[in-house]
Amino acid sequence: MHDLAALVEEHMTAARLAPHGRSAHLVVHDGALRQSVIALVSGSELEDHNTPPAATLQVLRGRVRLTASSGDRELGAGQLYVIPKERHGLLALDDAAVLLTAVTAVA
Repeated sequence: MHDLAALVEEHMTAARLAPHGRSAHLVVHDGALRQSVIALVSGSELEDHNTPPAATLQVLRGRVRLTASSGDRELGAGQLYVIPKERHGLLALDDAAVLLTAVTAVA
């Protein structure tokens, strides 16, 4: 079992100390399933990157903007969003933490 609240606190602290303003931790690695907690200080970002075959983003704290060619989406704490199957980025609008769930291969 994992304590997401404790992981958020730990990685928000690490993100505040990191020169790039972010910190991440792989929480679950089970076959094709990956879940990661990602903490970002306000204004920091994950630049455009490819999407795995299936992925969701759940905001655990703060607000973020998911950027994609099909349109940007602002998300706040408690919201869950299916990441579009296209290149995308993530910008922290506040100090934020998210849970990224990804399936890296489809059977």
